[in-house]
Formats: sequence, C-alpha cells, structure tokens
Amino acid sequence: QGQLVESGGGLVQVGGSMRLSCAASGYSLDYYGIGWFRQVPGRQREGVSCIFGSETYEEDSVKGRFTISRDNSKNTAYLQMTDLRPEDTGTYYCAVQGDMTTVEAMCATPYAMDNWGKGTLVTVSS
Repeated sequence: QGQLVESGGGLVQVGGSMRLSCAASGYSLDYYGIGWFRQVPGRQREGVSCIFGSETYEEDSVKGRFTISRDNSKNTAYLQMTDLRPEDTGTYYCAVQGDMTTVEAMCATPYAMDNWGKGTLVTVSS
C-alpha cells in the first residue's frame, strides 16, 4: 500500500497563512479522490476540503479561506489556508479514496477513506 506524508504544519498567528502538503508515494494520486481532514482532541475527525479531478468541496467554515489543489506531476496535494482562526487549530490529515461518489460525500465520510497520512499539527495563536 502507498504512503501519504503531510508537511507544512506549525504555529501561526491569527490572520496568517499556511500551506500544507501531502506527498504520495507508492501509487499515483491521479486516480484517487483526496481529502484534508482535521481533528482536535475529544472530537471526531472532520472533512475540511476534498478534491477529485477538478471538482472541489470546502466545509462551510473554511469557504473563501482554504483552497485545495493537486499537482499530479509531483504526486502531491496541497491545502492553502489563509485568514487563519483559532478554531482552525488541529491535526490535519490527508487521505485518499479510490471508490468515491462525490467530493462532498468523501469529506462527510472519513471512515470510508482508503489510506491516511500521519498528520501535521496546525496551531493558530491569538
């Protein structure tokens, strides 16, 4: 099975920006839907943004602030985050799904994802 490795997390101030990367090895992201999920202690992992081909979905709280993208030539997906807020704090995971219906459904069902990275922590300080 392939691997996913997230990077780019860290500490950022409110209103700042950050770009997360998800590098895949062992398989091609061309054929998969990709999702970014966030988890905070005591809460379930939730979908933040998902992409398949040119179709994207963003959760309401990040619309207009976060942008998901992919570079198939680098086999890497990205999550560009702007205007960061304290509530964006959490561990961000990327995941892939090979048999999906819609990007919105993919983001709503993290348990259906096929493979996960280990996550990268994002902390937004006020």
